[in-house]
Amino acid sequence: MTALSDDELLKDSPYTLMVGDRLRRIRQQKQWSLSDVESHSDSEFKASVLGAYERGERAISVPRLERLARFYGVSVDQLLPRDPQERDGSRSTSAAPSKLRLDVAKLSTMSGAQFEMLERFLRMIQVQRQDFNGKVITVRAHDTRAIAVMLDVPVDQVAQKLSDLGLVFIPPASS
Repeated sequence: MTALSDDELLKDSPYTLMVGDRLRRIRQQKQWSLSDVESHSDSEFKASVLGAYERGERAISVPRLERLARFYGVSVDQLLPRDPQERDGSRSTSAAPSKLRLDVAKLSTMSGAQFEMLERFLRMIQVQRQDFNGKVITVRAHDTRAIAVMLDVPVDQVAQKLSDLGLVFIPPASS
């Protein structure tokens, strides 16, 4: 019986496919083609091999992943996909909701250092996402930790505190 290589075992595994998708997205955010990566890395990362990683046809080693992260100028964890259970909110490691829609327009009318800090934080998120509607922003679970510090409440109480302040956006009822 012939032993299978790691690449053969991991080929088309769901996680290998997600890693590949993440690698592709990071490269595309940098607006680089596979050939650009090969030439800018002095052929350390061959276009054909990087393409195989991105398609999930080949597993990337941890040391190689670390070198690719350094080449892209990102941390290794940015090259790895998020846990899908955390992303869809089905894992309950914290009582914080996975997403909150906040009324930025109402926040801008409030005074006080914590509200000014919160407004700056939300504007920063808007700039990162290039979402400039200016009225409502959806904050994700990982943003609630920073908001908890600003509001001086435990993370699992952020949604309630924002609701008590009237900052959770409630869409108007349709008639």
